[in-house]
Amino acid sequence: MKNLTLLATASVMCLATLPAFAQDQSIGAAFHVFDDNFITVLRNGMIAHADEIDGLTLQVENAKLDVGHQLDQIQTMIASGVDALIVLPVDTDGTIAISQMAEDAGIPLVYVNREPINVDNLPANQAFIASNEEDSGTMQTEEVCRLLKDRGLGDGARVAVLQGQLGNFAARVRTQDIENVIATPECSFMEIVVSESADWQRVPARDFVTNWLSADIGFDAIIANNDEMAIGAIQAIKAAGLDTGDFVIAGIDATIDGLAAMKDGDLDVTVFQDAAGQGAGGLDLARTIIAGEPFDQKTYIPFLLVTPDNLSDFENRN
Repeated sequence: MKNLTLLATASVMCLATLPAFAQDQSIGAAFHVFDDNFITVLRNGMIAHADEIDGLTLQVENAKLDVGHQLDQIQTMIASGVDALIVLPVDTDGTIAISQMAEDAGIPLVYVNREPINVDNLPANQAFIASNEEDSGTMQTEEVCRLLKDRGLGDGARVAVLQGQLGNFAARVRTQDIENVIATPECSFMEIVVSESADWQRVPARDFVTNWLSADIGFDAIIANNDEMAIGAIQAIKAAGLDTGDFVIAGIDATIDGLAAMKDGDLDVTVFQDAAGQGAGGLDLARTIIAGEPFDQKTYIPFLLVTPDNLSDFENRN
């Protein structure tokens, strides 16, 4: 199987037109968590697409960030006789066991959004669909670099980083992207002065930034691995009586709340990740494998940079 980079979400959607699909299918979708804005859009996109397909039953489960609970849910879905599995793993380092469970049962498996550690060694009837994380943090940080230069800080700028869940592939790569951009000659004036994991969540991010401000850790920019943590940072800055305009604040995902923060002038940068496209595309990919049709084991939907200048192009997309 070769890798495929899709140029548009429509390319994923066209999978649904394949004629070999059976009329009655059952697919189990195991989500790592429900209470996340981006994942909610992805889940709703998957459910909405399933509702459009005659004879398809979609079972959706919430692991609530519990690895053991997710494994139990997957085993239960296998035992119930689902035709395929869709998994957003709690622990992307633990996907070898999940792949083995599906392979032993002879059931197709599609990982969505969260790249499994065994992505390059998946069994023949398993696949992965998401966006290429090497682009997300790179786009984000390059734009932060440009904005800091525009503000006259090209001779030295201090940066705070809010990381996603430790051990998660996307969090690791997005953080590494930040470091890689800062290592380039063009952006080497940027220095990371503090970095913490807020587990993708708004409240922990707010608490970290509140503590940083109280400790008088000076920084000119906050680069967050997702919009939720960027919003938490914005809340902390406002609660401290400071002006968000005095900082460059960046997130990733272009969620509804993230775009609203940008519209309000609080968020400077985000990166669009097609949540609904990934959800619907994961469902189509699972059905393609069930049908025995050719498929690519890696499918990437491009990230797109979002700034106040092109904000209107993305307001209704996530």
